[in-house]
Amino acid sequence: DLVKLRNRRWQKAFASSSQDEMTKDDLMDLKATIVIEHILQAADVSHTMQHWHVYQKWNHRLFQEMYRAFMSGRVPLDPSLGWYQGELWFFDNYIIPLARKLNECGVFGVSGDEFLNYAMMNRSEWEQKGEQIVEEMRNDYTHESAKVEKEKEDLQI
Repeated sequence: DLVKLRNRRWQKAFASSSQDEMTKDDLMDLKATIVIEHILQAADVSHTMQHWHVYQKWNHRLFQEMYRAFMSGRVPLDPSLGWYQGELWFFDNYIIPLARKLNECGVFGVSGDEFLNYAMMNRSEWEQKGEQIVEEMRNDYTHESAKVEKEKEDLQI
C-alpha cells in the first residue's frame, strides 16, 4: 500500500531513532525527496488547506463535474450519496495527516501551521454544514441543467 510505504519513509527520515542508521548526506537527501513528494501531494489538494470559501469553490466544482458525469451516464453511482462522508474521510485520512507532516518538517515556516489550522477548520465546518451543502450542490446542478436546456430550446426557435 502506497500510504504505508510513504509513512515508513517519513518515519525513517524524521524519527530520531531511524536517523542514526544513515549518513548525514543520505539523511538530507531522503528528507528533501520526501518533503518534495509531500509538497506535490499538497499541491493537488491545496484548496482543502485554505480559507473555507476557497475550499468550497473547488469542492463545488469537483462535485459538479462528478455529478454531471453521473447524470450523463458516464459514472454509475450518484456521487451525492457519499459526498458528505467522503469529504470527512478525506480530511481525516489524507488532508489533516498531510498537513501535520508539512507542518512538522517546517518547510513552510509559520504557514505550515496555517495550512493545518485551515484543514482542521474546514473539516469542522464541513461536518456542521456539509449535508446541507451537498443538497444545495445537487439543486445547483438541476437548476443549471434546466437553464442550459432552456437556452438550447430558445436557440432552436
